[in-house]
Amino acid sequence: MKILTTFLLVSTVLAAASAATAAPSSRHYKGQRLAASAHVTITEARRLALQARPGVVTAQELEKEPGRSGLRYSFDIKAEGKIFEVGVDAQTGQVLENTVEGAHPD
Repeated sequence: MKILTTFLLVSTVLAAASAATAAPSSRHYKGQRLAASAHVTITEARRLALQARPGVVTAQELEKEPGRSGLRYSFDIKAEGKIFEVGVDAQTGQVLENTVEGAHPD
């Protein structure tokens, strides 16, 4: 019984650790130093990105980009067996991109 309990505990801890690494939290992300210049928080941008492309966020960052407002959140979202890049304007919340990773709109 003790071995089964230990096994279940270890399995639960490993599953939780795996889930934590698979979906980054909105507390830490690349480009976080730029957040003071953004009108939209990463939490709100993540919600908008997942509304546009439901799935699991595997990477996220806030980056300077030429054009538009010049600042955008970029999310990699795993859905339908593919990785999609969803970009959200950090000033307006507008979804700027929602494409398969590596594909570029013409």
